[in-house]
Amino acid sequence: MSATDGTVQIDVVIVNYNAGDALVRCVSSVLSQQTPVRITVTDNASTDDSMKQLQSAFAGSGQVKLIANDTNLGFARAVNAAVSRIGEAARYLLILNPDCELLTGSLPLLVAALDQDTGAAIAGPAVVDRQGQPMKGTMRRFPNPWNAFLTFSGLWRMGRFFPAFQGVDGSTRLPATTVEAEAVSGACMLLRADLFHQVNGLDESYGLHCEDLDLMFRLRERGYHCLLVPAAQVFHQQGLSSSSRPVWVHWQKHLGMQRFFLKFQASRHVFPMRWLVLAGIWIRFALTLPLVLIRS
Repeated sequence: MSATDGTVQIDVVIVNYNAGDALVRCVSSVLSQQTPVRITVTDNASTDDSMKQLQSAFAGSGQVKLIANDTNLGFARAVNAAVSRIGEAARYLLILNPDCELLTGSLPLLVAALDQDTGAAIAGPAVVDRQGQPMKGTMRRFPNPWNAFLTFSGLWRMGRFFPAFQGVDGSTRLPATTVEAEAVSGACMLLRADLFHQVNGLDESYGLHCEDLDLMFRLRERGYHCLLVPAAQVFHQQGLSSSSRPVWVHWQKHLGMQRFFLKFQASRHVFPMRWLVLAGIWIRFALTLPLVLIRS
């Protein structure tokens, strides 16, 4: 199935919560990709006018479907519910944050990468700032006690000199060509739709954060890998939807870390190490909370 034959091959799911006018820019960037898509925007009971702006901008558009949730379902539940309502699935599923904007030609590049590598389940772009510089988290590693410690302690900065000191997030010096990656950014990820259904979608036990890593890890356990496609780029205005509730988001981030560890890694470590890792997660929460409060 080609991207130019007029057949919809990509279902796009965007979960919105108070993204403001960034939501319109996000949807516009998808529609500008010259690739047949169906877009489902599911709103988690936003209190701003982001959905009104979207309705005004795309009134009558057959490519954009809106779902208004009465309550905030959380990210994973909202994605899964939207996918279940889409009906007949397209070949690929693009999960996109509402504060992201795809740069010109990026979506076809992601499609081409998956078309060419049957062992890949997910393709992710380079996540960049407004100056086009790669952002932290574009190319990631699955957390384990060692690289998580390096990230939390700041020792990951030594990774540029000693590979053993690389933390969870890879270097912002990205490769020039498409490469396999342990994990990519969950802000924009193109997946094979059939595999998403085979693993029952996102784990809804996560409130916010780490559900993307969970999905990538489960796919890796089935023998699939992720691709980083640096030629494809997406601008990400990080933290826009979470700015109205920073403490809750900070709490959920650490709950996600805890769940990921308990689900996939705790059984591999002796009892004292398990408690040490869990203590480290919540010590980090306590130490970084004042900074979150200052920034909010």
